[in-house]
Amino acid sequence: MDTPLSTIAVVGLGTMGTGIAEVLALAGREVIGIDISEAAALGAVASLEASTARAVGRGRITEEERAAALARFRTADTLQAAADAELVIEVVPESYEIKQQVFRELDAIVSPTTILATGTNALSVTRLAAESQRPERVLGLHFFNPAPAMKLVEVVSSVLTAPPAVEAVTTLARELGKEPVAVGDRPGFVADGLLFGYLNQAAAMYEANYASREDIDAAMKLGCGLPMGPLALLDLIGIDTARTVLEAMYAESHDRLHAPAPILGQLSSAGLTGRKAGRGFYTYDAPGGQDAVPDALTPAAGAEAGAGRAVASVGVAGSGTMASGIAEVFAKAGYGVVLAARTQEKADLAKGRIAKSLERSVAKGRLSAEARDETLARITAAGSLDAFAEVDLAVEAVAEDLEIKQQLFASLDKVCRPGAVLATTTSSLPVVAIARATARPGDVIGMHFFNPAPAMKLVEVVRTVLTADDVHATVREVCAKIRKHPVDCGDRAGFIVNALLFPYLNNAIKMVEEHYASLDDIDAAMKLGGGYPMGPFELLDVVGLDVSLAIEKVLHKEFRDPGLAPAPLLEHLVAAGCLGRKTGRGFREYARR
Repeated sequence: MDTPLSTIAVVGLGTMGTGIAEVLALAGREVIGIDISEAAALGAVASLEASTARAVGRGRITEEERAAALARFRTADTLQAAADAELVIEVVPESYEIKQQVFRELDAIVSPTTILATGTNALSVTRLAAESQRPERVLGLHFFNPAPAMKLVEVVSSVLTAPPAVEAVTTLARELGKEPVAVGDRPGFVADGLLFGYLNQAAAMYEANYASREDIDAAMKLGCGLPMGPLALLDLIGIDTARTVLEAMYAESHDRLHAPAPILGQLSSAGLTGRKAGRGFYTYDAPGGQDAVPDALTPAAGAEAGAGRAVASVGVAGSGTMASGIAEVFAKAGYGVVLAARTQEKADLAKGRIAKSLERSVAKGRLSAEARDETLARITAAGSLDAFAEVDLAVEAVAEDLEIKQQLFASLDKVCRPGAVLATTTSSLPVVAIARATARPGDVIGMHFFNPAPAMKLVEVVRTVLTADDVHATVREVCAKIRKHPVDCGDRAGFIVNALLFPYLNNAIKMVEEHYASLDDIDAAMKLGGGYPMGPFELLDVVGLDVSLAIEKVLHKEFRDPGLAPAPLLEHLVAAGCLGRKTGRGFREYARR
């Protein structure tokens, strides 16, 4: 079964097929592009000519290399042209009927040693292989769009696939400059299997009118460092395509997280399938356009409702990393800050942490020595909440424990002047339960900063059913002054970011539990295929497995969805004291410092 894979046929010359053909031709393979549509074939040739010309212009290849690549690519309109191919990659529409017909016809044309690869990201490779006369030669070879740029290739084996066939295409992927990851056969494989559940939840969140499309997308970009928000990404992928993938995933998993949100079906039925149609969750400048344009749902500039309360001084309660980070943010923005801890010593230590942070900024040229001294002078360290008597805004950043926060707010209620805004930085607890610990719940709001507060631009603004309009307006105005991006959301577990992030992390753990893919392959798949700055297991170890488990439990308790139940492996690691980087061991082991 030793196959050189020097002549390769690509069946289907849409965007993906054309991209794969380009990668192969540039890597020295003879490529036969096959499509029944003459227009598609001509479009593929034109696309290859244009993209290689751009590559020459940017100095990535020479004119001679371009000419050689173009000479290695030819097109045909029948599968008979694949007769001499050692590998055939089909990227025809996501339909069992269409793909099975392609495989049946290829069986009668190609050599018994030819490898047949499907580019599906939603259908069962095993089911497609079973229709072939030589199922041991059938596998999945899932490239990501755009194929020339994206490094990830998922190599998908069924229970019928012969190992030498897998080895041959894995070697090919590496020779193409790609990063192959080995996965088993289930809808979505690794990257899409994790990605589409997350996208589906985001669509459902928007459909429930929990947050605006702009706020959902901004939250995930700014809070998680993602290159695109989920709703914009759905528009790019194609809402109809996403729904097809989710239907296939749900048919196998019966997990409610994969049951397509009704809005995906409604938009698809209306022909509002995203960028390709010119309208999906957003409206675009033209069908196939890249630029979103204002529509009836676009927030009007400066349309904040009502005026907020005046804020000149801010109290920050707590002595940990988050409290000192928030105090630094406010002081840099020119506010007078009272940083209060349980003792004067703890408060002084927290202020000392801020001084070190400011010093690092000076060393890196981000802050002048004068600005450092002015910022530090605006911060008063106090050993009691009594120092909050005259602050206009009090922000707590203490332990994520409802009873502790309620006790703190009961104290703030007594200390803070009438009209002061009281904000909690909770990431998972019900804000209204904290507000009810006071006699003025209308003055209480969630103001969820992200760690490290000086660097992260996002603040989730969480208003309860009791929060006063001017309190909400106050926090929005304050966010603008401290140069943070506020997103509005309601008072439910996880708000926006954690409600979308942690089910994705939990599903990644379940993949490992089921021996579906390795930690390294899953992390690589999400970084290379999804553009994530960190793989899920890297992120879990940084966040802390105990913190992650606590948030998972809160989400499961509130939404009562079986799919949100924490993965047993996560619970076992936490019980064993393996909490991630902070303990030296989590999903991976780390060198002690």
